[in-house]
Amino acid sequence: MTEPRTAPGSDLFLPDFCSIHMVLAVVVVGELLAIVLTLNPVYAGSGGFMRLALVSLFIQWVALGSSALLCLLRRGLERLGNMGAAAASYGLILGVTLAVSEAAWRLVLPQLADPRLAAVWEFSHGPDGLGPPRPLVPPTVHLDFLLCNLGIAAVVALVALRYFYVQHESKARMESETRARIQALQSRIRPHFLFNSMNTIASLTRSEPALAEQVTEDLAALFRVSLGDASEPGTLAEELEVCRQYLRIEAQRLGERLASDSAVEGVPGDALLPALTLQPLIENAVYHGVEPAPDGGHIRLTGEFDGQTVRMSVENTVPRSVERAQRQGHAMALDNVRQRVEAFFEGEARLAVHPGEERFRVDLEFPYRTTSR
Repeated sequence: MTEPRTAPGSDLFLPDFCSIHMVLAVVVVGELLAIVLTLNPVYAGSGGFMRLALVSLFIQWVALGSSALLCLLRRGLERLGNMGAAAASYGLILGVTLAVSEAAWRLVLPQLADPRLAAVWEFSHGPDGLGPPRPLVPPTVHLDFLLCNLGIAAVVALVALRYFYVQHESKARMESETRARIQALQSRIRPHFLFNSMNTIASLTRSEPALAEQVTEDLAALFRVSLGDASEPGTLAEELEVCRQYLRIEAQRLGERLASDSAVEGVPGDALLPALTLQPLIENAVYHGVEPAPDGGHIRLTGEFDGQTVRMSVENTVPRSVERAQRQGHAMALDNVRQRVEAFFEGEARLAVHPGEERFRVDLEFPYRTTSR
C-alpha cells in the first residue's frame, strides 16, 4: 500500500489528503473496512451484496468527506501544531461520521432497513392523514445506530491518526539521519588533499600568482559547498562546476598525470540532486585510479537525458594490481552516495558500480526534478 506522504515543507504529521495517492489509499482502506463489517454477523443480516453496497457507500462518504475537509483545512491545522491538529482532526472525523449517519438514517434506512427491526416499526400517515406511510422507530434504535457508528469511527480514526504520527516520526528520523550523513560527507575532505592543495598554492604564489589565485578560489568554493546546509539540494549545473573546480586543483598537483574529459552537454543543469554527489565519485577516481599509477590515468565524465531520467557516469583507468593494492577501501564513500541519492529520490535513484581490469565505471541514474518533494 502507498505510504502516506506529508506535504512538502510541512511539519504536520497528517499526510497530504489532496494527493491522488492518499485518496486511493483512503478508498481501498474504506472498502476493506466495509467488507469486514459486512462479514460480521452482527451487521451482516440479509441482503448479501446489497448490504455490502450500502455499507461501502456509507463508509466511503465518511472517509472521502473527512479527507476532503482535512485537505481544505490543512493550512489551518498546520497552525495548530501536531497535538492541536490531532485533536481537531479527530473531532472532524467524528463530526462527519455523525452527519453522514444522521443523513443515512433519515434518507436510506427507513426504506432499506434490517428486517430484524421490522417488529418494532409502526406505520402511520401524516397529521393530515395524507401522504405515504412512514416508519416510527423507537428513539433508542436511532440512538444505538448513531452511537455504534461513532464508536467504530472513533476506533478507526484513532488507529489511523496514530499510524500517521508514527510514520511521520519515522520519516523525520530518517531525514535527520540522511542530513547527518550528507553533512558528514560534505565535511569529509581528506587531510592529504587539503595539505597537497595548500602546498600547490604555496608553490604557485611566486611563480604564477594568477594561477595560485585561481586555485585558491577553487579550493574556497569547494569548502563553501562542503560547509553548506546539508538539507538544501543543489543543481546538476552547480555539481558539475564543483567537479571542474576539484579537477583544476588536482591538475595543478598531478600535472600531465591527470587527464580528463567530459560529455555532459545534453543534461539539464536545473535538475536537483544532493550536494556533493558527483564530486566524491570524481575524487575516488583520482585517488584510486590516477594517483597510484606512476604514469597517471584518465577520467571521463558523461551524461545523458531522455526527458525523464538523468544518467551520469564517471569512468577512470585502473592501475596495475600492485599499485591498486595500496589504495583500498573506497566502497564506504560509494555506499554513502548511494544511500543519500536513494533517500533524496525516495528509492527512485540507482547507483551501479562496474569494476574492470582496465577501467572502473560508476553509473548514477536519477529522475529529473526541479522542485524538492
